[in-house]
Amino acid sequence: VQLQASGGGLVQAGGSLRLSCAASGRTFSSYNLGWFRQTPGKEREFVAAISWSGSSTYYAGSVKGRFTISRDNAKNTVSLQMNSLKPEDTAVYYCVADSNIVAVRTKPDYWGQGTLVTVSS
Repeated sequence: VQLQASGGGLVQAGGSLRLSCAASGRTFSSYNLGWFRQTPGKEREFVAAISWSGSSTYYAGSVKGRFTISRDNAKNTVSLQMNSLKPEDTAVYYCVADSNIVAVRTKPDYWGQGTLVTVSS
């Protein structure tokens, strides 16, 4: 599966952004999807994931209650709605996919290109 993320940009602290990821591949609906992020000098960290059916979602503690992941299998897209953004949310965000629900949160097989989110204070 190929992934293409978009929607990054510059936003003030407290603001909102919505990231989207378009996926190609006829088996899109069978993949678990997620988002990771990375800041310079740090390892990539898990942000959120959603099961293939959309029935289960998972969040890092740092974003729980502020971010919401969703998917539209008819449109082959996954989104990340980010509210109440903080300067520490500044990072490059990556869309990911994996057939395994644990792996999509730890070591996903498929990565899209990143999209930069900058939150100013």
